[in-house]
Order: sequence, then structure tokens, then C-alpha cells
Amino acid sequence: MITLSAILQQHPTLTETDLERWISAALLQAHGPAGNRRFEPIDAARLTLIIQLRDDLNIEEPTLPVILSLLDQLYALRRQTRRLHQAISNLPPDLRGTMLDGLGAF
Repeated sequence: MITLSAILQQHPTLTETDLERWISAALLQAHGPAGNRRFEPIDAARLTLIIQLRDDLNIEEPTLPVILSLLDQLYALRRQTRRLHQAISNLPPDLRGTMLDGLGAF
């Protein structure tokens, strides 16, 4: 887990107020009480994304939930596609060929 102080050191433009607002808005998950938050690596990566959207791309805060939702959907689709690819790869060659022929080019 990554501590609040480590997060704040990594992101000089981040304030605890920003962080608490994003946690309250369910844009970000954290463990522990305010002032003593800890973050899973995936949540720290999401925080970096939020900061990049806000600071580098000048995305206004009311737009963040929409963008993050769309990105979550995209990442979920990528995971599903990888699982589908793996499942198809594990099929016997003749069945795999039949399935791929049925899917056509996409």
C-alpha cells in the first residue's frame, strides 16, 4: 500500500482537499480515515490519471466522472477481448479455425 504522504510527494499539484473530494465522488478508492489514507497501486495509478487529465489536458472536474467511466469501460472491454483471445487460442486447431471463420474479419 502507498501512504498519503508518499502520494502527496509524488504529485506536487495535489492537495488533500482534491483527494478527499475525488474519494467522496467515488472517482478514487482509498483505505483508512482522512489524513491517514493508504492506496493500492492500481488506485495510485488511477490518481495519476486523474491528475494528468486535470493538469495536463485541462479537463474540468465536472467532466472527470464521464471520462473515467468511459476509460473504465474501455479497459473492461480490453480485458474481455484478451480473455476471448486466450479462450480461442486454447481451442483445438480445427475448432479454432471454424470459430475464426465464423467471426469473419473484424
